[in-house]
Amino acid sequence: MPAVTVENILDLPRVPRPGPESRERPVVSVTTAPSGFEGEGFPVRRAFSGIPLQDIDPFIMMDQMGEVEYAAGEAKGTPWHPHRGFETVTYMIDGVFKHKDSHGGGGEIRDGDTQWMTAGAGILHIEAPTEEIVISGGVMHGVQIWVNLPKDKKWSPPRYQDIRSANLALLSSHDGGALVRVIAGELAGREGPGVTHTPISLVHATISPGARLELPWRPDFNALAYALSGDGTVGIEDRPIHLGQTAVFGPGESLTITADVEQESRSPNLEVMLLGGEPIREPVAWHGPFVMNTQEELQQAFVDYHAGKMGAIPAEEYVPHSQ
Repeated sequence: MPAVTVENILDLPRVPRPGPESRERPVVSVTTAPSGFEGEGFPVRRAFSGIPLQDIDPFIMMDQMGEVEYAAGEAKGTPWHPHRGFETVTYMIDGVFKHKDSHGGGGEIRDGDTQWMTAGAGILHIEAPTEEIVISGGVMHGVQIWVNLPKDKKWSPPRYQDIRSANLALLSSHDGGALVRVIAGELAGREGPGVTHTPISLVHATISPGARLELPWRPDFNALAYALSGDGTVGIEDRPIHLGQTAVFGPGESLTITADVEQESRSPNLEVMLLGGEPIREPVAWHGPFVMNTQEELQQAFVDYHAGKMGAIPAEEYVPHSQ
């Protein structure tokens, strides 16, 4: 799992260990993501499936894409499709993916890069493997997160952020047992590069076998932990968690995640996505690629899409690679 690594984790700034007065967040639930397929047929785990929307607000969904190793000719992506009312965040852990949208945004992301697309009032985009992966095969592993927008920002102009892995804020746990990558939000005084409409934190942590990651966490944010690989426990209760499971934390000021001493050879560490945000607490009308506040707005989104009001596919765009 390449993502972003460092030669000596002890050279990084440390996340201070929460003090004894800090309220430890309890674990409310641990759920297992069902597997499915997205786009033209690439495998995903639906990380937030079965979790009430009020527990994940301001997030809408998260898919773990892969980890899958494609043979030549097997790689798949998505065809051109619309979005309105939220932001898509694609974090590439291993392999390479490319993106293009109807407002001129896009590019390739690989090994720790992130593409952050604000759909806002409406946009068309496509996500696809590179020609190299299609021809030769290769590993693809990443996550895509949908971040809701409050009603006063759902009509924001579309925006694209290209976040390179070299710009992530890198931290060490207090004892050097975990590498913490801050993609968005603030942690221990360090800001991630992602610019957000909705206040959130987005972190990828690699926790060494037997290590315990203790993090301060904004009390006005919710807190979620998703295991990308490996085995461990969450919370002061030491609830077991492993690949494909999401922990929802209750209220508090800090959270704890511990990696098991024994890990399988394919997953030498516990890899975790940590997410939290300020809940929007507004009605959600969600169907397919649109996330609005009312059914009327949702129906209008489909009308506008079919009327061509969310952009046009660039004339020079390549033909999708679907088979």
